[in-house]
Amino acid sequence: MSKYSIQFNKYYKFFNILSTLLVIVSLILLIFKGLNFGVDFKGGTLIELRANDKQITISSLRSAFSNMDLGDVAIKKFGKDSDFLIKFEKKENSKTLIQDIKKNLNKTLGEGYEFRRVENVGPKVSAELLKGGLIAIASALGAMLFYIWIRFEWQFSIGAIVALFHDVILTVGVFSLFSLEINLSIVAAILTIVGYSMNDTVVIFDRVRENLKKFINTKIFELTNISINETLSRTIITSTTTLLALFSIFIFGGEILKGFSLAMILGVIFGTYSSIFIANPILVFLNVSYKTIVKEEDK
Repeated sequence: MSKYSIQFNKYYKFFNILSTLLVIVSLILLIFKGLNFGVDFKGGTLIELRANDKQITISSLRSAFSNMDLGDVAIKKFGKDSDFLIKFEKKENSKTLIQDIKKNLNKTLGEGYEFRRVENVGPKVSAELLKGGLIAIASALGAMLFYIWIRFEWQFSIGAIVALFHDVILTVGVFSLFSLEINLSIVAAILTIVGYSMNDTVVIFDRVRENLKKFINTKIFELTNISINETLSRTIITSTTTLLALFSIFIFGGEILKGFSLAMILGVIFGTYSSIFIANPILVFLNVSYKTIVKEEDK
């Protein structure tokens, strides 16, 4: 038996209601507010600029770029105080665009800066990247759903699927709420979240199946609580060590890795939570019992 005896099952109803509300809010945000797609998916130009002159600030850069007719220009600090990230949607293809920008900056700000990185994504390429990202996420979800469907009884499959969608929707909902940028690294994070969430749920479900055979007369409401407690030390250790690594990346990894690490942090938290308070209550709702396993194994 486990050294833990926390009554998780007492809070199933409360957290089910909370999760339902959060999912609804996330869906409303996604429908009406949408996502803040980055250059990868919208197309445009990204410039990483390092200022060698302390006189160059966000205000002076905004003033300089406002006279270049580039449309909406987003400028923010990037890593060090002297580093800036400049993004804008390029309306027309121009081979001399960067040279023209440099000439204008030299006139207004002097030459106390350097372009450390320039990325340009055309509308056709960005559309293909967006399509590829969606296909990758859909394929990963499909593969996970197929695995869980053949690995467990259908009641377990529904629990795992609902938990999986819960984690992805809440993570994307947070990005929508705070207008955080969605780029290819966030797609990679979502794919990783899918795997992590499924792994967490499968560990507990394996123990539930074992305990269904061991405690035949115990109701599923109590059995899920026993199984969660028995696997709790593994869950705590795995989640804690993963989060420590992710927080280190978030704090020390620089601006480029902030979005990816934040998505992963959210995914690990939501995944750990859903494996306990989303997946297991569904087994209770579907009234899973020893007979459920016996029927499936006899087929």
